[in-house]
Amino acid sequence: MLGRMARSRGEAAGYGPAHQRRRQVRRRRRVTALSAAGLVALIALGVASCGSGGPTGTVAAFTSSSSSGGSATTSTSTSSTRTTSAVAVRHLVVTPPAAAASAGWASVAQVYGHDAAWLAQRAGVTLMRFDQRYVHLALHAGSQDGGLIGWTYGDQITRREIHVVLAGFNGGFKLTYANVGFESAGHVAVALKARLASIVTYTDGTTNIGAWLEGVPTRRKKVYSVLQNQRLLVDRGVAAANVSSCVIVCWGSTIQDLTVVARSALGVTADGQLVWAAGEQLSPAQLADSLVAAGVVRAVELDINPDWVAGYLYAHHATGPVAVPVVPGQRGIAGQLLAPDARDFMTIVAN
Repeated sequence: MLGRMARSRGEAAGYGPAHQRRRQVRRRRRVTALSAAGLVALIALGVASCGSGGPTGTVAAFTSSSSSGGSATTSTSTSSTRTTSAVAVRHLVVTPPAAAASAGWASVAQVYGHDAAWLAQRAGVTLMRFDQRYVHLALHAGSQDGGLIGWTYGDQITRREIHVVLAGFNGGFKLTYANVGFESAGHVAVALKARLASIVTYTDGTTNIGAWLEGVPTRRKKVYSVLQNQRLLVDRGVAAANVSSCVIVCWGSTIQDLTVVARSALGVTADGQLVWAAGEQLSPAQLADSLVAAGVVRAVELDINPDWVAGYLYAHHATGPVAVPVVPGQRGIAGQLLAPDARDFMTIVAN
């Protein structure tokens, strides 16, 4: 009886079922408006933080769900979730040299105010050096070398890198070559092989170089990506013994079987800095000697021949990064790694 009386009074006062529905609609609209206002406030707070010098982009560490299988543990992670807001570029400043680089190291990039990359040119060799405390390496698959499916880092510089990339350069030999290997985030293009020279990036974002299963990977870290290319060009700070005696067979076929052609390599110093070296007219011995002189203890020869050797610094502007070639006389890569490319390559990205 009380329930019926209450319902009757409500209906008489105009609070029947139709009115209740209208109240629910108005309540939902108020909640939506409040949520939108809160979102706007959060965005405004983020922009204000950026303006005060603090980056608003999220730079997450590489993630991995790999299981240990001995010393050669490879990651089964499906993503390396490094994502960065467009406004986070304020913590990266890239300053390519206005004129030809000198033999001494010139700073060309700063991350959070710290020098993070340097450039030098010595005896026909361009050298770029990178401090892994402030940057990390990303291995990209090409549309032909690796294919278009399954890669976190594919055939061009991605949106997650576009505002924090500071350098990019060619990868290794074509994946149809015998002594190569390639995998990233658990996706395998070419199976890894023991003793091949390997560029190994771990899930903590650091990269090391060594002979596979004979120095890399370390037991204490999980592997994110590996690029293998022939044997080590430099090991223990010494050039390989056959850099002069076995040029074509051991260090790659060249156009017209020339021994002096465009060549490139990536090495690591004793304190963990990465050094990329390249030139348009180099023998394997010249390339190795330039790396040793730069303090490299281990190095991998990358691609050779003029069409496939190129390096870039990326100067950032409001419209996006602009690629600046670093090797005098390089033919360059179509699209400068900002557009899809058939071959694998590497980028250096601010942390």
